[in-house]
Amino acid sequence: MYNKVVMIGNLTRDIELRYMPNGSALAKSAIATSHRYKTNTGEQKEEVCFLDFNIFGRSAEIANQYLRKGSKVLLEGRLVFEQWTAQDGSNRSKHALRVDTMKMLDTKADSHNVVPQQGGMDNGYNPQAPQYNQSQAPQSNVGQNNYGGGMNSVQPQEYSIPEIDIDDDEIPF
Repeated sequence: MYNKVVMIGNLTRDIELRYMPNGSALAKSAIATSHRYKTNTGEQKEEVCFLDFNIFGRSAEIANQYLRKGSKVLLEGRLVFEQWTAQDGSNRSKHALRVDTMKMLDTKADSHNVVPQQGGMDNGYNPQAPQYNQSQAPQSNVGQNNYGGGMNSVQPQEYSIPEIDIDDDEIPF
């Protein structure tokens, strides 16, 4: 069996970062993509697809640091079926994207419109930010916790990637 999804789109909301009991980071958000086509009558139509996604590990921390609502991103991963019980006792379910690879597609011009998160730190977009593959991302330290510190607190590493210039007309959907 084969389960692979590649999506290019914009974030519909800011990244929500949490830490699991084992210390691993988990980022949640949603992506919106669109598909334009002509009907038999020649009318232009547009379908929009919204999909929640999850990113784990160091890639989740990077996504939280550099991505904001409206950021353009390429996500590659697999669909998973999530089930839970709502507060009213009803069973709920949805499909979500479990991200393996994330590439930030914003340009420098787009990054100037990003508003940093509250909390005193400038977490705005950095055009020097790397592309992250879940399997290549460094593992989080055992001493870190969801309170932002710990015995083995580590400073973020500096990375450099080439700038990507993609026009909306070049995207095949």
